[in-house]
Amino acid sequence: MNDIILASASPRRAELLSQIGISYQVQAVNIDESRLPHETPETLVKRLAKEKSCAVKNAQIPVLGSDTLGVLDGELLLKPRNYQHALSMLSKMSGQWHEILTAVAITHAGKTKLVLNRNYVLFYQITTEEILAYWKTGEPQDKAGAYAIQGLGASFIKRIEGSYSGIMGLPLFETSQLLAKFGISVIKR
Repeated sequence: MNDIILASASPRRAELLSQIGISYQVQAVNIDESRLPHETPETLVKRLAKEKSCAVKNAQIPVLGSDTLGVLDGELLLKPRNYQHALSMLSKMSGQWHEILTAVAITHAGKTKLVLNRNYVLFYQITTEEILAYWKTGEPQDKAGAYAIQGLGASFIKRIEGSYSGIMGLPLFETSQLLAKFGISVIKR
């Protein structure tokens, strides 16, 4: 029997859950991820994680929902619409720190527990030529902020402060702590 339902089709989140030995059933959900007027990035990412965890109805086991957002100078770093959008984001991040927020929510038996993980990433000074070459690999085209820390995008990262797994999309420490609140232990005794 599975420990949880993962309310996400993200292969990275699935890989991270497998890394800590949590068995899961994937049940991707489709929610409106539009930002509400005057909603801060922190409020948005927490709301989306909670809505995802609550979107699976009549679940007999806990449901995990998660969402990740990048933020630079108060601006959301979304999935790029095209090369120009990716160039704009990556150029702004070049030589700068940006923030990665990941919220994790677990819902079961009418109760939801939620946690916010905050991380900081410093890019080195990326050239336009490097951005174009990176774009041509295809990796940034469906990634928030137009890069993947677990892929070629790691070559742009000079330093991180926080959780590597949180930047990937599922902070394992916080996830383990939440799972324990629902009686699911990562380290089985």
